Amino acid sequence: MKAGRFFNGWTLLALVLVVIIITGGVVIGSKYSRSQPIEISLAPPHELEGKIYIGGEVNNPGIYPLYTGDSLDEVIRAAGGVTGNADLTYIELIVSGQGEGAMPQKININTAEAWVLAALPGIGDVRAQAIIAYRQQKGLFRDINELLNVEGIGPVTLDNIRDFITVAH
Repeated sequence: MKAGRFFNGWTLLALVLVVIIITGGVVIGSKYSRSQPIEISLAPPHELEGKIYIGGEVNNPGIYPLYTGDSLDEVIRAAGGVTGNADLTYIELIVSGQGEGAMPQKININTAEAWVLAALPGIGDVRAQAIIAYRQQKGLFRDINELLNVEGIGPVTLDNIRDFITVAH
């Protein structure tokens, strides 16, 4: 008889636990009903505003895409960050206004340093040094077509950089 009572007590306890678990599942399930729609919001896409030249003491000077909402920090990171020689107390940012007829800034091949010339498409360090050597030997360039006289620069290379350079005196 004692075995029967023991068995019935455990059965009753198990039955109460099952009812509690089922009731808890129903209550939790009703709070997180699948009939309610899930809202997903995406950040607005960055729209391309144009291009920007990043030079100076950055690791990879050059022309980069500029997107709506880009910060100065993001633009500098796009250029590989600043070098160890960068003086962050002096930063100059020049932005030409839209609709003012502003022309894009061009690189003056008569005064540009080697690292600036090397950033031009297809020039690199060797051709940049050749441009500077030619400039030192022959004097200032009078016309951008004179670059054809520089060793390693042909018509294709000149056409690729023509829109980025000037020979202002």
